[in-house]
Amino acid sequence: MEKIAIFPGSFDPFTIGHESVVRRALPMFDKVIIMIGYNTKKQSFFPLEKRLGWIAQVFQDQPKVEVRKHEGLTVDFARSVNANYILRGLRTSADFEYERAIAQMNKKLYPQIETVFLLTMPEHTPINSSIVRDIILHGGDASMFIPSGLNMDEFTI
Repeated sequence: MEKIAIFPGSFDPFTIGHESVVRRALPMFDKVIIMIGYNTKKQSFFPLEKRLGWIAQVFQDQPKVEVRKHEGLTVDFARSVNANYILRGLRTSADFEYERAIAQMNKKLYPQIETVFLLTMPEHTPINSSIVRDIILHGGDASMFIPSGLNMDEFTI
């Protein structure tokens, strides 16, 4: 059986912390599907298609990584792609408490799923998409928080 993990999130934008979690998880899985969740009732900062493209560009040379979008429950997406694992990064103890509750609910909804937590690298602990969005929104230089190889000019609003 193929070991497939999904890495769900809004990735608005995808940061070097997200990239690090995926790259560190690759030896553990046969495939990692980065699932961009979206909600038609919620306003995103960056368009969904841009986020899909940026993430695909970051992993263009990595055949074990796919990028897809999904609206609905993460466990429904997991079932649809035969994933047995949900990959999550943890920055803080508060992240753990929040993610633990979600993982336990997901396990109730889809007993075959296991959630795998990876601690972020210490240097990535303060990085989150909300802060990076705020830097971009106010004209700051967020390039040190975005995966290399992405054109920061595309991140302007």
